[in-house]
Amino acid sequence: MLMLSGVHAGYGRASVLHGVSLEVGKGEVVSLLGANGAGKSTTLKTISGVVRAGRGEVRFEGQDITSAAPGAIVKLGVVHCPEGRQVFPDLTVRENLQMGAYARGSRKRVDKVLETFPALRDRVHQPAGTLSGGEQQMLAIGRALMAEPRLLLLDEPSLGLAPLIVEWIFQIIAGFRDEGVSVLLVEQNAALALGVADRAYVLSHGEVRHSGSAEAVKGSEALRKAYLG
Repeated sequence: MLMLSGVHAGYGRASVLHGVSLEVGKGEVVSLLGANGAGKSTTLKTISGVVRAGRGEVRFEGQDITSAAPGAIVKLGVVHCPEGRQVFPDLTVRENLQMGAYARGSRKRVDKVLETFPALRDRVHQPAGTLSGGEQQMLAIGRALMAEPRLLLLDEPSLGLAPLIVEWIFQIIAGFRDEGVSVLLVEQNAALALGVADRAYVLSHGEVRHSGSAEAVKGSEALRKAYLG
């Protein structure tokens, strides 16, 4: 479904990715692991078109999207849920969700998304800025689901959340594969990420150092080195 081949990318003169290659198959949950600064978020931004690849190729279902605009990539079904939630604080929960369907999907999907995140139902008319951190993360993921993603790019969904909320959100992430939604998951908590993933890649200094099944990566020396040096 998704294939990166030798992707180089960065910000201005600062090079971050140095030949990253990876794949995500249909209905797979794939984790992208590594320490802070490894290039994980930049990889997601490059796939979604927020950052342009300097070299290499990004393909989605056989189509070259390396130079495509972010809006065009969303229309194909590649939807990015960024780190830090980035909800619209002055808009209501419902309005935030409806914003998710601006390029793809339907505003009528709000009720279906609220079935996935029932904690938001009683707050549907509440400004997003007044929600708890966990509720804002639910809203951010729900807003991404409004676009009916075929591939969901999730960046650090557990960041700053209480353990019980994190557990519940990861149960939802694991369920996406049953709905035929592929997921590329960036997550600092390697144990959590590998617990829901089919496969994983270990990134260090902008390069893929190791890849394999989630179980194989879990005990790998490459994973230990990526986090501990």
